[in-house]
Amino acid sequence: MPAQDLRAACDFYAGLGFSLAEVGETRRHPYAVATDGRLCIGMHGLADLEPTLCFVRPDLIAHLDRFEALGLTLELRRLGADVFNEIGWRDPGGNPVRLVEARTFSPSPAPPEHRTACGYFREIALPAGDLAASRAHWESIGFVALDEDGPFGPCTICTSDTLTLGLYDPRRIARPTVIFESDDLGRVSAALTGRGAGVSADTEDGKIVGLRCDAPGGTPIRILRAD
Repeated sequence: MPAQDLRAACDFYAGLGFSLAEVGETRRHPYAVATDGRLCIGMHGLADLEPTLCFVRPDLIAHLDRFEALGLTLELRRLGADVFNEIGWRDPGGNPVRLVEARTFSPSPAPPEHRTACGYFREIALPAGDLAASRAHWESIGFVALDEDGPFGPCTICTSDTLTLGLYDPRRIARPTVIFESDDLGRVSAALTGRGAGVSADTEDGKIVGLRCDAPGGTPIRILRAD
């Protein structure tokens, strides 16, 4: 995620109960990582960075033929014996994806069952103008896709053993969005407001069913009522 004010971003996530992982010196620019034990959020001090899905593939060069066979148009191709290997492309919805050969931070001190003030991490929601093409793309990489009626209308949920992606109509989800769910939205709203976030509520029949705010750097966060 972009976070030009890195200190503010770290304070925001730490104040919500995220752990700050120890980062290495892989990147030349300043960055930090916040995690709840399941989701890792990389905060990078780059002005032109878009929110990007980042995956780790050890021994990346040995697997390059497999990715090229998928017909990916690589926007980033940094490979060699003396560099940190990584490649990058966009899915059919235009969402940036990056594959790196190793983590750039130490393992998380937070256990997977840890809960932050945001609640349970549910998914990364992505805009997908051509739902069929986006579904085929993520299935080709190994995700399992299922069509369902999601919280923001009809969608395709793509799951793996570590991450769930939701593919949505861009009129519903315009930018990559981090989705949590909680059974106490009042507590979540208070926690976010206490961190200086401008929080707005979604209501249904007079009851709050969701919250929305932007993290430092502009990344959208939504918290849904758990039921």
